[in-house]
Amino acid sequence: MGTYAGPLPTDTRTRRSVVLPPRLRASWHRSARYGLSVDELHPVFTGSVDTGSLLYECGDEVLRGLQTTLANEPVSLMITDSDGLVLSRLSHDKSILRSLDDVNLAPGFYFAERNAGTNGLGLALADRAPSLVRADEHYCTALHGYTCAAAPILDPVRGDVAGSVNLTTWSDSSSELLLALAQAAAGNTSALMLARGMGRQSRPAPRGEVFRVYADSRQVRPAYAELSVPWRRAVAEARGAFERGGVVAVVGEPGSGKTALVSLARRELRRERLLSARPPAPDNVEPWLALWAPELGKDSTCVIVSGVDVLPAWAATELAQLFGEVRTTDGRLQPFVVTAAHHEAIPDDLRPLVDMVVEAPPLRDRPDDVLPLARHFARRDWGRETDFTPAAARALSTYEWPGNVRQLRQVMRRAAARATCIDVRHLPAEVFASPSRPLSRLQALERDEIVRCLTEPGTTVARAAARLGISRATIYRKIAQYDIKVPQRP
Repeated sequence: MGTYAGPLPTDTRTRRSVVLPPRLRASWHRSARYGLSVDELHPVFTGSVDTGSLLYECGDEVLRGLQTTLANEPVSLMITDSDGLVLSRLSHDKSILRSLDDVNLAPGFYFAERNAGTNGLGLALADRAPSLVRADEHYCTALHGYTCAAAPILDPVRGDVAGSVNLTTWSDSSSELLLALAQAAAGNTSALMLARGMGRQSRPAPRGEVFRVYADSRQVRPAYAELSVPWRRAVAEARGAFERGGVVAVVGEPGSGKTALVSLARRELRRERLLSARPPAPDNVEPWLALWAPELGKDSTCVIVSGVDVLPAWAATELAQLFGEVRTTDGRLQPFVVTAAHHEAIPDDLRPLVDMVVEAPPLRDRPDDVLPLARHFARRDWGRETDFTPAAARALSTYEWPGNVRQLRQVMRRAAARATCIDVRHLPAEVFASPSRPLSRLQALERDEIVRCLTEPGTTVARAAARLGISRATIYRKIAQYDIKVPQRP
């Protein structure tokens, strides 16, 4: 699992032999596939750089602090966005700045892997992991004079890659501490973004869970099998592709039920063992592959690889090779399914293997599914039937559900623990407010307290204001500020 098989690209064979570790070797292959020249470097230039973003503000501040400790070192410090666009570049060494200008490693230029071949920041973004590229490990000879250490900056709320920190020095300079400094700067930037991003909590890092999916008729019906037309249409599309023996990619928003859709479509077609593998942290890819790869090739087994759009690029390359080689005992290609946020996000190595793309519709586009799913989750989690007051039913059905089905299940797990007939007072405040506006912890507490008072039986706006110790004008202003919508009781 740890190596990338196959020869190096044809146009690199004239260069002296370079021993490359698996990640760099896979990156060279991708660079060749992009059609990049080994002798010329022509990164894309954009005339505008977003210097007003939270990423730029925090990253630039962290690098300026680091720059003071490297005042006498020939090191250039850079911040890029998630597309490899260089946003900021700092250095006290004028000679290295002039040299970097010659190869266009400067603000306004894209240095992602597909623009500049194998390089530190490009590899860090592609693999979502800290990366060190020395001298002739660079794909393009124009970069052989440098050593680049880079680390991805993770968005502290969404958990995806927001950009990277890149430290570049001369190839003959000591680089032992360079990668550690890049990692520390990336971590500090993410922490500063969290502190200034209205105090929101960061999303847990991926853990690479591998589990069996159970989808027998007792569990799925009627919660998934008898839902709205958009859902049934998506299931039918997937089932049709499976009947033709095709490989399916299911795309959609996080929590929209992509794995459930696959499970239902395949169980309607045939009973088989379904194994779902969620994406791991970048440094746990090899153990993750070793955990479930032995299941490939077994008859009546279908593997669902979730979130391939967040896999490191080298892992996607090995995955494509693995799926292309493993066959069942009767010689058929091993059935598998991948999921991603959208079709364009499927890695280039996996995309040619996909025969059909099916979109899992978000929950906000199928409001008629909310209550059946809510009852199903309450029954599965608490083993009892649950009903709703008209006001609670309206609140659930009209909410936009930015977290989709996953968010609905979390809401129902809490609400159904409190009552068998759920009223608005049993629902969390998030259901009554606009989901698009991020709040600080203090603001969230204030909003939740207002909603709690407004949803108490028999409470009017005036009584809620009195209970909170504020004026009616203030509570109306707060209701508008937080976009609170509490359904009226009949």
